[in-house]
Amino acid sequence: MLYPNCTADLLGLKDVIVTKVENFNNQIHVWIEPVLKMQVCPTCRHETKRTHSYRTQIVKDLPLQGLHCLLHLRKRRYYCPHCGTVFQERLPFLARYQRNTNRLISKVLSDYNSEYSTASIAQRNGISAVTAARIFDKVSYPLPNLPRVLSIDEFKGNAGGRKYQCILADPVKRKVLDILPSKNSEDLITYFLQFPLEKRKQVQYLVMDMSLQFRDVMTTCFPNASVITDKFHVCRYVTWALENVRKSEQKKFSDVRRKYFKRSRWLLLSRQEKLTEEQCQQLENMLAISLKLRKAYWLKENFYKFMDSKDIYEAKKNLKNWNLCIGVAQLEEFKKCFDIVNKWQPYILRAFSLGYTNGFTEGCNNRIKVLKRNCYGVKNFTRFRNRILHMMTA
Repeated sequence: MLYPNCTADLLGLKDVIVTKVENFNNQIHVWIEPVLKMQVCPTCRHETKRTHSYRTQIVKDLPLQGLHCLLHLRKRRYYCPHCGTVFQERLPFLARYQRNTNRLISKVLSDYNSEYSTASIAQRNGISAVTAARIFDKVSYPLPNLPRVLSIDEFKGNAGGRKYQCILADPVKRKVLDILPSKNSEDLITYFLQFPLEKRKQVQYLVMDMSLQFRDVMTTCFPNASVITDKFHVCRYVTWALENVRKSEQKKFSDVRRKYFKRSRWLLLSRQEKLTEEQCQQLENMLAISLKLRKAYWLKENFYKFMDSKDIYEAKKNLKNWNLCIGVAQLEEFKKCFDIVNKWQPYILRAFSLGYTNGFTEGCNNRIKVLKRNCYGVKNFTRFRNRILHMMTA
């Protein structure tokens, strides 16, 4: 038995009749006509089935069999005998004034959830980049609700004429809340003052890096919140101090040994427990050459012991031990690191008692970097903001 509407069912379109299918110019062309049925007059609300005229419109649909699909739609115009109104039929798969089917538009918006560029999304769906951007520009996100724990960080976005933008996130629910156009104090205060004071007082903790600007702005706007310094940001100061010791020491070596130390610096920066037995032997040979480098490596390992503390009591004990080690080692390169850690000590220790970090926010920044690289930058800030929020909330 021959099924009468099998081609239309394969297309996934309801209440249409397929009259012809052709394949040319690497495109699939499908001629379709909606099933004649009763329509409601938009003026007088009476039903009518009387056809006034026809017109054919080419509509783009989802790719079919790996090829772009064009629908040659034979649309009807109906005549209402009660009021004399002539109107077009409404189709469930095509919005008014659109030349792309609803499911193609949904597919384009779904592709925007990834880090693809607009040009790549347009090419995948057989539309122009301008059309893809126009579809996405209909997406917008309102002001978020402030969470109990608020995380803030900056990233280099180069959008809207500003070099740096800020990202707000909820590290507990792992959700991006908003993207701010700049990191200037005035702009940040203006943004946060949009929220009522009652809402801002509900924020209890603020997670951020060691930025005095962020700390001053956030404590001003959120009077009841306690600042938590992301403990992993402190590690880079220790890493920089160790690298400065290595660079100063390897200048005393011959060219061969200097190049070896430069290429093997990852052995110094890696955690000792993650090295193999052979790598540990290589590391020992490097440290045997320079006493100063051995002291710097010892300080680095002791600091990571502090970072591995399970609670605030153990963290205080390990930090005190690390401070004593700094005094014993007497390395000039670690003095700045020592001053920074002790200056931010209350905020760093708070991270051990509560467990909140900026890890999720930093991961989002990495995705933003991938998006920027794929798109070769997004200059329009509004589109950039909506794109990031759309991508992160997928």
